[in-house]
Amino acid sequence: MSEAPLLALAAAAGVAHRWQDVYRIWHDVTPDTLRAVLAALGLPAWTDTDVAASLHVAQHPAGLAPLVTAALNTPIRLPIPDSPVQVVLEDGTIHDLHVTDGMLPGIGQVGYHRLRTAVAETVLAVAPARCWSVEDAHPQHRPWALAVQLYSLRRAGDGGLGDFAGLQNFVAAAGAHGAAGVAISPVHAQFSADPDRFSPYSPSSRLMLNVLHASLDVPDAAREAAELVDWPGAGRARLAALRAQFAAATPDVHARLARFRAERGDVLETHARFEALHAHLFGTDPGRWHWRTWPDQYRRPDAPAVAGFAAENAGEVALHAYMQMAADDGLADAQASARAAGMPIGLIADLAVGADSGGSQCWSRQDETLLGLSVGAPPDLLSPRGQSWGLAAFSPRGLVQNGYGAFLEMLRCAMRHAGGVRIDHAMGLARLWVVPDGASAADGAYMHFPLVDMLRLVAIESHQRRAVVLGEDLGTIPEGFSEALSSNAILGMRVLWFEREGGFGAYTQPSTWTPGAAAMTGTHDLPTVAGWWAGRDLEWRHKLGLFMDTAHDTNENSARHADRAGLWHAMQVSGAAQGDPPPPNAPEAVVDAAIRHVATASSALLILPIEDALGSLDQPNLPGTMDDAHPNWRRRHAGPAGELLDPPQVAARLASMGTRVA
Repeated sequence: MSEAPLLALAAAAGVAHRWQDVYRIWHDVTPDTLRAVLAALGLPAWTDTDVAASLHVAQHPAGLAPLVTAALNTPIRLPIPDSPVQVVLEDGTIHDLHVTDGMLPGIGQVGYHRLRTAVAETVLAVAPARCWSVEDAHPQHRPWALAVQLYSLRRAGDGGLGDFAGLQNFVAAAGAHGAAGVAISPVHAQFSADPDRFSPYSPSSRLMLNVLHASLDVPDAAREAAELVDWPGAGRARLAALRAQFAAATPDVHARLARFRAERGDVLETHARFEALHAHLFGTDPGRWHWRTWPDQYRRPDAPAVAGFAAENAGEVALHAYMQMAADDGLADAQASARAAGMPIGLIADLAVGADSGGSQCWSRQDETLLGLSVGAPPDLLSPRGQSWGLAAFSPRGLVQNGYGAFLEMLRCAMRHAGGVRIDHAMGLARLWVVPDGASAADGAYMHFPLVDMLRLVAIESHQRRAVVLGEDLGTIPEGFSEALSSNAILGMRVLWFEREGGFGAYTQPSTWTPGAAAMTGTHDLPTVAGWWAGRDLEWRHKLGLFMDTAHDTNENSARHADRAGLWHAMQVSGAAQGDPPPPNAPEAVVDAAIRHVATASSALLILPIEDALGSLDQPNLPGTMDDAHPNWRRRHAGPAGELLDPPQVAARLASMGTRVA
């Protein structure tokens, strides 16, 4: 088989056949990887005949797409003959226009309009120039926010797992200290039939909520006193409590549930059916955890057998819809509490980069999902073997062919009860490193996405819901991507540890950091300030054998010694630190200085992880480890959520972030 047609097909499909590593060395993607990636896109390339047929399909898209994006007041290129057309705006206004030389006159109203031709109809999504911005939300002065892992919050009666009621208590306290918002860990739906799975970044569906966070009392003194979340135990107790609530529901509750199901429509019903099916099939056969192992008649949500199962098990389907309503109520109450506390932004939701391929979202949106591929990252300095995260992402071809339905559903769910959203691994709007199932993480390829269209849709949703948007842009960034985020008022992330000259040199002054970004001391995947200064992260890596050898261990400790001196010097220059640096076993003064240091940033928003506000040593997650080795996503904070910010030292740190302006 000649490789030239295969490479032409890859180019037409947006799959890069080469990639450049951190040393700027180019690597070729193997033909086998290209074929596997193309197959996941619905473009078979196993034979010369396959390649020829797929190339024709890729190069000749069929007619007008179900959704076309456009910029406000800008002529729109359409792949249709010159002809009269009709545009029906969202408000019902009808405009008779004409396509001339393939161009439609610009539309002066943001929103989702209908474009009708003599033979076809499509959605015309007209976007504003940029997203709803921090300045739009809070024009008085530069705001700040706290970041918190929801499960880590405590309240009496929570049964050992943070919930939306605890979040209500926390946002009220944060608002009283002047916070403009609270960024929370992902609250995507998990697997109620398998509470042993709980990573917030490996959800069943990003279209629904994690029902374990619903506000309810499940008193358990032992679990509530524990330092770590017992996800399986607490999860089963909470699910049992929700089931009991549903069994005792009044006619009024059932009536409200009917309205909720009608409002949320197919996205809720499909998820509820999945949950009931998963509980039935996985519950009777542990080998049927993944829907692709289910009997054939249940593998597609629109199959008659699925409808039949739902009818025969209507009570179970209704139960899962009820649990979603309970979670939705709790999240709505938390956002209402944030607003009542004076927050101009309120909750900032976190949108995971992908979903587990065995979950509800992939089952229900198969035509828009990359099945057979995992999202990850190519080999780099931190992960020489590359990374494969075991997550499925959207298919760029599938999104286009289905009018970006699943993408819009996901954005709307994330923004439903939030004043902002953080897009995890935002580079996925432009490209993703995808790895075929069974291949090593290094044997992947970059797949490109329709960045312009996706940014326009994010901007529309942002404006319609008045939600600010953050994009996690850490790591290997495509050329021009940061500029694209900035021009669309999507805040990039500027993290203390990474803001260094040339990436590894002296720490730069926060006053020089990107204005159109959010500045922060750290993230959930990084050491806390206290932990970094004390070397707690190095201790964990040594304990778990994550260093390649003794020399690597020694080098890391030597580098940390030099980095401490460099950071302290940078903080002295900014005026955040004075005198000699404290020893590693006394990091409190460093925490105070680091927060003051980052507060001098020129960035549009400041974000302080609660772990740094409290001076905690341990980070929520240590990448590259499993829960049996390191307690990822399980640590709980001492004290009730509503009182965490009360200690004078914590309050002083928050005061250094900024003051409220009425």
